[in-house]
Order: sequence, then structure tokens, then C-alpha cells
Amino acid sequence: MLKRLIVPAVIVALLATAAVVMFRGGDQKTLVAKFPRAVSVYEGSDVRILGVPVGEVDSVTPSGTDVVVKMSYDPSVKIPADAKAVIIAPSIVGDRYIQLTPTYEPGDHVIADGAVLDTDRTAVPLELDQIYASVDDLTVALGPTGANHDGALSDLLETTAKNFGGEGAQFHRTVQNFSKLSATLDDNKDELFGSARQLEGFISTLARNDQTVRSFNTSLGNVSSMLAGERQELKASLRNLATAMGQVSSFVKDNRTILGKNISGLNRVSKVLVKQRGALDEILRDAPLALNNLALTYNPQAGTLDTRTNIGQLGQQISADPAAFLCSLVDQADQGGKSCDLIRQALPRAGTFGQGGGAPTHDLYDPTLGGLVGASR
Repeated sequence: MLKRLIVPAVIVALLATAAVVMFRGGDQKTLVAKFPRAVSVYEGSDVRILGVPVGEVDSVTPSGTDVVVKMSYDPSVKIPADAKAVIIAPSIVGDRYIQLTPTYEPGDHVIADGAVLDTDRTAVPLELDQIYASVDDLTVALGPTGANHDGALSDLLETTAKNFGGEGAQFHRTVQNFSKLSATLDDNKDELFGSARQLEGFISTLARNDQTVRSFNTSLGNVSSMLAGERQELKASLRNLATAMGQVSSFVKDNRTILGKNISGLNRVSKVLVKQRGALDEILRDAPLALNNLALTYNPQAGTLDTRTNIGQLGQQISADPAAFLCSLVDQADQGGKSCDLIRQALPRAGTFGQGGGAPTHDLYDPTLGGLVGASR
């Protein structure tokens, strides 16, 4: 009874699987890629994206110098329009699969169904026999070949032996000196790298001020051009300067004693000037005004120095009390005071002018005229 139930169930499962495969097979998208070679790629090999299977190889067909590989992949997988196909060899021996790269990014265009990738958009791994051939070619090129040992490495060794023949001691000293140089550089690596940093900073400064440096170079070029154009005049000037310097040297040599005395005297004068610095400062400050006033007082017509005395206050004193004013003048010469008594008897007392006796009717000082005036009756 159990066998009767199992057999129909297996048949139903197989039919369902076949139906699913047939149903999905009609919705698969295809992609064709042309490879220079397709070693270990067969019908049914995986097609992957980032190592995840998304389809399989449907056919591998040689076509002239290329191998055309037709693939199918799940239609839900998006492949960018610029995709490439690469044959990946996970191990030296074993089946390989085809990797589609790069992955799809949002916004990328999707490759069309049935698109063809030419050999410029495909890549194959390096085969083991190619590696062996390359190693063999390198060995043949370097190593001795034939009886003459004409390999490149043999030629290098023979040429080196000829060039260094008899120079072993010199070569040894060279190696020693180079070792000392390396040790010196290692001991002074901080200074060396510091200099390199300073040089880098200087170069960076020049780069930041490129326009200024260019302007300076242009100006320097213009000066050079000007000097080149004036080289004859410059040559003559230098010649004259050399002659003048020779004459000055001869003069100094012939008059060394006198010049020494003059310099000593000048030194003393300089010291005096330093000591009288305050007086000199006052002279330099007041001398221009004094000279200007002196020029203004000179009368070229009479050849004299004229002054204008302001005796306004003096006139007021005389008008107020002439006796006291005259007494003050003669008091210094007459110690006894007799002259002052005579003056007081001859002149009225202070404040008595204009009070009869023929006294003047107004003061002796006239402020309008700025001086003394005569008495009027």
C-alpha cells in the first residue's frame, strides 16, 4: 500500500519540477559574450554576480579566433549596460564560471536582452602553461644557453668580472665608504629630513607666490636688458670710477697725517656738539624766527635797524604821576635824594594836572597816537 502511494507522489513531484523549469525557461534573459578562449567552460557552467549564481551557460561555440558563449540569467536580476564578462578560475584544476561585473547601481541603464559583448569587454585568466612558458623564457634569457653560455645573466657576470678584474681592493673600499656614507646619513637623518622639509616649504612658498616670482623674473630680465644696452656706458663709468678711486687712494696716502689730524679735530667737534645738543636744539628752533625778525628790522634806505617801541604803559605812568616817574629814573644815580626833591617841587603832585595854575587840560599820554603829546593851554 505504501509503495503504491510513493510512486505516484514521486511522479507528481517530477512533473511539477519539469513544469517549473519549463515555465521559467521561457522567461530567462540571454547574453552573448565573445572570449579569446574558454578553457574549462562548458554548457551548464555557472553565471554569477559577486559570486552568487544568477544563470548558466547555454552553449560554447568556437567561431574563428573567438569562442562564443551564450548565457541565460534570471530576468529579475538587473545587469548594467556597461557590464563585462570575466572567466573566473577558482582553482588550478576544476570547472570555471563566468562573472558579470560591475554590479547594478540605481539609475544605471539595464543591458538589453540578447546583447553581445565583444572581446574588448571580456577577460580570461592566465593559463598555467602560459605561466610555465613565461618562466621558461625568462630562464632562457638569463641563464646559460648552449656551449658558449651566451645567456644574458652569463654575459652580465662575465662583463662584470672583466670590468672589476684587479679592482677588488678598490671595490672593497668603495663598499666601505658607501657604508660610512649610509651610517652618516642615518646619524644625521633628522637634519637631513629637516632640510628637506625646509626646502619643501620654500618650494611651496614659491608656488604660492608664483605670480610675484614671475614679475620679479620679468623685472630682472628688463634690468638685464637695460644693462646690456648700456654696457658701454657702464664700462666707461666703472673705468672712471676705478681711476677716481685710485686718485682718492693716492690722495689719502699722501695726506695721511693731515687727514688724521682733521679727523681727530672733527672728533672733538662732534663731542662738543653732542654735549651742546640741547643748546643746538634751541638755536635751531629759535634761529629762523630771530633771523626773520632781523631781516624785518633792517631799513635798506637808511641802512639802519629800526624798531617800534610800545610805550603805551609808560605813557600812562607819566600821565598819572610824572614826578614819581622821573624820581624813579634819577634815584639810582642820586643816592641822597636831593634831585628827587627838586623834581617834586618843580612838578605838581600826582592827580593835580588840569586843576588851575596853567596846568594842561588833558593827560600827556594819548592812547590814540600811542605816545606822549605836548601840553596845551
